Amino acid sequence: MAKKKSGEDKGGADRERSGFKASRHGDGKRASAAGNKSEQKRLAEERERALRGQEAKERGEAVHTTHEKSRFLRGQRIDPRRIDGKETVAELIEGTFLAYNAARLREAAQLFTNKMLQPDVTIGLTLTGALTPAGLGMAALIPLIEAGFVDWIISTGANLYHDTHFGLGLAMHRGNAQESDTVLREEGVVRIYDIFFDYDVLLSTDAFFRQIIRAPEFQRTMSSAEFHNLCGKYVAEREKALGIGTKSLLSAAYAAGVPIYTSSPGDSSIGMNIAALALEGGRCLIDPNRDVNETASIVLGAKRGGGKSGVMILGGGSPKNFMLQTEPQIQEVLGIDERGHDYFLQVTDARPDTGGLSGATPAEAVSWGKIDPDRLPDAVVCYLDSTVALPLLTSYALARTPKRPLKRLYDQRERNMKVLLDEFARASEEPLEAEATDTKLPMHR
Repeated sequence: MAKKKSGEDKGGADRERSGFKASRHGDGKRASAAGNKSEQKRLAEERERALRGQEAKERGEAVHTTHEKSRFLRGQRIDPRRIDGKETVAELIEGTFLAYNAARLREAAQLFTNKMLQPDVTIGLTLTGALTPAGLGMAALIPLIEAGFVDWIISTGANLYHDTHFGLGLAMHRGNAQESDTVLREEGVVRIYDIFFDYDVLLSTDAFFRQIIRAPEFQRTMSSAEFHNLCGKYVAEREKALGIGTKSLLSAAYAAGVPIYTSSPGDSSIGMNIAALALEGGRCLIDPNRDVNETASIVLGAKRGGGKSGVMILGGGSPKNFMLQTEPQIQEVLGIDERGHDYFLQVTDARPDTGGLSGATPAEAVSWGKIDPDRLPDAVVCYLDSTVALPLLTSYALARTPKRPLKRLYDQRERNMKVLLDEFARASEEPLEAEATDTKLPMHR
């Protein structure tokens, strides 16, 4: 009988280990799910006897695994502090948010504070879902704006409309989500799940918007940032007259020079009132072309100024796309050399496997040019309700990071658009006049 070659002997040993290569199991002292079970059991029992011996006690050893050098075991050991009610929010996040979506929230908070809040990063925030009716404009968004932690915003119109209720001194109330809508309708009460308010809140807010939009300064074509800046000025005046302080996101953004865009101007009660005034001959018109180019210019201006671009996405939907499409607009449409956003932080409850944008992962955005592929380690998705995540993220950031100087990007729109136009002209290899492209920004005086 021919003698087996050494390679054949080794192959047989491999097969005895369930088809796994022996080289993956080291020298036999290291336990593996594919290794020899009886030997693993014997070694584990020896370790246990050694740990109970005096010699081990004198050395102070507490080793219970043979895998300490594995690259997969370099993460923080799970050994949390006991919660005693004295910990701060930041301490709770750092000390006990160790796994699952709690860990993703911790990673999001640390990405936001340690990297995104560096002075050279321009941060864009998107808002979807009914966040402002729940009071999160006052509780979280205004503090973030005033601390210089948010530089520009894309929001649903609904969030801005319901935000205005507070700036007008109108009341929103906590309610019971199980109440009958039929009964509420009979009582003249409107609800957003478990938020209740009088129907007159809608009528009063509509009347406010119609009144200010009739003013001469609104009778022109403008970007949604210009429109919201003007609205913020009037809301701030109403807050001052009422003596209620800053309650509205619109007024806070106006004061801080934070431009607010909306990706669907007609998809809210604000847009509905603009449309109603058009029937009277009103000339207020929000130009989505200006929004597309202005938002792209903010990102390009940040990059060309030697900085980075970070996006913080609450929810998903149209505002998420409008934020992320800035890079395809720069690269694919305008032909300008760019690589994508540098930092990506999203809080969402949407699944990626349904194909919707709300659940699309940052890795999926790379092929579109939306996210710089080299910066994927700086991308975190936390699958959580934004009404839970946003207050925690805000508290953590304010506790761990000093305030940043306001970038006042609203005031920089002309400059950023010039950067975009100049780069577009070079990419097109032909000079472009701002007037010819209809992108020159008429400034309100």
